[in-house]
Amino acid sequence: MNRIMTVAVAGAALAMGVATEAVAQAKPDVLVKQRQAAMTLIGKYWGPIAGMASGKVPYNAEAVSRNATYLENLSQMPWDGFHESTRGEKSRALPEAYSQKAKFDEIADRMQAEIAKLGAAARAKSEAGVKAQFGAVGKTCGGCHDSFRAK
Repeated sequence: MNRIMTVAVAGAALAMGVATEAVAQAKPDVLVKQRQAAMTLIGKYWGPIAGMASGKVPYNAEAVSRNATYLENLSQMPWDGFHESTRGEKSRALPEAYSQKAKFDEIADRMQAEIAKLGAAARAKSEAGVKAQFGAVGKTCGGCHDSFRAK
């Protein structure tokens, strides 16, 4: 059993190293395009939830559940695209995204956590829970945009 655990741990460590190395080898312009694509898709799936949570569009629990689940996955994708090598690339990221990396990472982690709560409320078909969590997600996203994104 210990031998199996050792092999599993070694395999996981190797995979993490390969993933980190792959990001480091990606071209900076490609990383920027990938993070922008993830953010664009986040906007695509956030929009209908925002419309429903604010009462502008009739509430559809199935659509909210599907979109919130997509958001949970998408919310994990952009962050490796903010690699130091992308600092000089053309984007709307402010220099503070790199110089205040700990704060930036903390907001990214908080966004993922808030979106996970939104997904749980959506899958539970809790319209009230979704509407309450909608505000928390929006506040987190807005905080990042206010601090780290050019207008």
